[in-house]
Amino acid sequence: MAKAIHQMTIRQWEAAFPTDDHCKTYLAKNRWPNGVVCPRCGTPEASEHGTRDFNWVCYACATDGQNYRFSVLVGTIFENTKYPMREWFRVIHLMLTSKKGISALQIHRIIGTGSYRTAWSMCHRIRTALVDKDFRKLIGVVEVDETWIGGDDRNRHDKDKKSGKWRDAKTPVIGAVSRKGKVVARVLDKVSKETMQSFVRETVSTDVSLLATDEHHGYASLQGEYRHGAANHSAHKYVVGAIHTNTIEGFWSLIKRGVVGTYHKVSRKYLPLYVAEFQFRYNNRLNADIFGEAIRGC
Repeated sequence: MAKAIHQMTIRQWEAAFPTDDHCKTYLAKNRWPNGVVCPRCGTPEASEHGTRDFNWVCYACATDGQNYRFSVLVGTIFENTKYPMREWFRVIHLMLTSKKGISALQIHRIIGTGSYRTAWSMCHRIRTALVDKDFRKLIGVVEVDETWIGGDDRNRHDKDKKSGKWRDAKTPVIGAVSRKGKVVARVLDKVSKETMQSFVRETVSTDVSLLATDEHHGYASLQGEYRHGAANHSAHKYVVGAIHTNTIEGFWSLIKRGVVGTYHKVSRKYLPLYVAEFQFRYNNRLNADIFGEAIRGC
């Protein structure tokens, strides 16, 4: 078994970030590991402001005789915020160390925001920063599966399988996971052969040793492009040698238990952000510096 990775504890977090200045120093170091770079023109020759901490001046961006001054917060999710950096860092740490997520209402209770809406907005800003922008196609043994999220209890698909009415109240999500590796998940507008195959071609390399799916007809045409194997779930055959979708279904269970037990309700509009949050935590589950990875994306 892989050795367990222990993330930063609350005590360690408190010791690392006792003040806002410590947070800004950490942000600058992770944002510009090779030295400060102007966020407007990209020049590495920005000079310290001199009288204002964590502010720099870029002479290359001079307009109308005025030099461009920027702070460490410019171009980040923290720009124009009224809340202390330490509170932002606290929220990020809480979100990363909660396996099934933490609700905005709980964040509101913990840090004492002026309103629930403020905490909700902070959480969504952070989720936006957690979106994987530099994605690499999956290789090895890859599982692909689709699921449906949301809706009322009366629309559970196991209660009304024949009519299919439950699909109208739920949102389809498709995902691909490399065994013992990373996961990629996307919210779909609709489930069709075109959208499913487009997702597979975008996220999975054709050099995979195995592409494991269920028997959905949307994957059937991939046989010529990938080493494809399908488990026949309708015949109660869930594992056929190396062919199964248990790994990706385990990821679905994390999201669904987070929605039911933590968030209680997630709108179709913002579901992609929640999926990105769970994807980030899953992909960095073995990363001891998951907090630093999140800050670099901010």
